[in-house]
Amino acid sequence: MNNKLVELKNVSKSFDGEIVLSNVSLYINDKEFITLLGPSGCGKTTTLRIIGGFESADEGDVIFDGERINDIPPYKRSVNTVFQKYALFPHLNVYDNIAFGLRVAKVKDAEIKERVSEMLSLVNLRGFEKRNVSLLSGGQQQRVAIARALINKPKVLLLDEPLGALDLKLRKDMQIELKKIQKATGITFVYVTHDQEEALSMSDTIVVMANGKIQQIGTPTDIYNEPKNAFVADFIGESNILDGVMLDDYSVKFAGQEFKCLDFGFNKNEPVDVVVRPEDVDVVSVDKGMLVGTVSNVTFKGDYYEIIVDVKGFKWMLETSDYVGVDEVIGLYIEPDAIHTMKKSEYSNMFGDYSTFSDEMEHLSDIVEEEV
Repeated sequence: MNNKLVELKNVSKSFDGEIVLSNVSLYINDKEFITLLGPSGCGKTTTLRIIGGFESADEGDVIFDGERINDIPPYKRSVNTVFQKYALFPHLNVYDNIAFGLRVAKVKDAEIKERVSEMLSLVNLRGFEKRNVSLLSGGQQQRVAIARALINKPKVLLLDEPLGALDLKLRKDMQIELKKIQKATGITFVYVTHDQEEALSMSDTIVVMANGKIQQIGTPTDIYNEPKNAFVADFIGESNILDGVMLDDYSVKFAGQEFKCLDFGFNKNEPVDVVVRPEDVDVVSVDKGMLVGTVSNVTFKGDYYEIIVDVKGFKWMLETSDYVGVDEVIGLYIEPDAIHTMKKSEYSNMFGDYSTFSDEMEHLSDIVEEEV
């Protein structure tokens, strides 16, 4: 049984009268890799800074290992932070950057040497001791920052978008690397990102945030397969989100048809949001289709085709390994376990279909996100 290491109880925070966190409660287990995930401005970095002591909560408590630490300054908390802008000392070489915290703590030279050597092998930088940090690549600088943060053996390492400045290939390599380091050290990692794939591939637990509130907490599989509301479904991966009505247990109506599903416990004829993931729809011949539509767009993605299908004016996204052409009329077949129904929420009707979807639009939003 994991024990709670960090707990936030009813934490709220405003800046200049604007609420950034609204009554957030969350606990983080010892040795856990937990990710705070959400779009810019959702409150994830503020949550991280409150755990680290760089911001104080207006209301609520921060509990560390059973003790309230609201008034304890950052340097007295058993927490270290790796920021996006690594903040290395440019006048010190790799060895001295990593050793810095131990020297401040007046640790003996022999122990410093041993612990720096341990850290260098942990982050794959053996042989780089005398290298000037400003001559290192982004990925190497990041490893130095992680080694420097870990050498003091904190109980918790906070990571604020640490891979944001790296290119895609390096980011993927570092994701694997970070997960390995976390497992090897047993230190609790609290990671902040707006990148869903990063969160899904690295975390034990994901906390999805929007508008200063926690929308859902769960394992990557739970969050992807069982989203709690339309925001989570839309934010994590691609989703077809439709208006539906729960006719009865295991029976839902959407897109003008009745479907068998695995969901139950709703009121009879309760309006719901229905999520169907693009990879869960089978392309079949028209006579076998539960729904029939016309293909309006096809994008080759390497190992599959991403197609947009117009079904009575609603544009579905599908992923299929079989090529289909634009203007082709196809059948859509949906198994009961591919249908996920959710209660209506404040995010209902905010996410439409894929009528405005294009790769260019997606790429543009990435650029805007980076510039912000």
